[in-house]
Amino acid sequence: MLSIQEKIFQLDGLKGQVQKWQSEGETVVFTNGCFDLIHRGHLDYLSKARRLGDRLIIGLNSDYSVQRLKGPERPVNDELSRAELLASLYFVDAVVLFEEDTPANLIEGLAPNILVKGGDYVVADIVGYDTVINSGGRVLTIPFLDGFSSTNLIQKIKNL
Repeated sequence: MLSIQEKIFQLDGLKGQVQKWQSEGETVVFTNGCFDLIHRGHLDYLSKARRLGDRLIIGLNSDYSVQRLKGPERPVNDELSRAELLASLYFVDAVVLFEEDTPANLIEGLAPNILVKGGDYVVADIVGYDTVINSGGRVLTIPFLDGFSSTNLIQKIKNL
């Protein structure tokens, strides 16, 4: 079993690992997000994503990427803390950080078999859709658990 730190990759190192998994006939699932404050909704979503294949990779927005997307008060947890927390989940096989606003470069470089996002997305609008579909993969959505979000959790803490 890999240690938590061994499940956190740079893109170049992860490319080889993905190719190895796929050459062994394993289905690689990719999802991405900020995962700022891990909550029950995240756990439900990620565990369902993992059940779609043999391996689950999480593209994790870097701190600077989260700030650009969510504002200057985010992220609450730094990128290393978020990466280690996600890597500690038994159903997560790899975590890779990205600086850009979207994971398009990761998806192109990793060529996952399945790309998955939350149910609030329209499948054809998901970043990486064309890349995955054109390589023979699938793009899917998973419904969210109602009432769970990092933004709501942060607001609840502020109101205490």
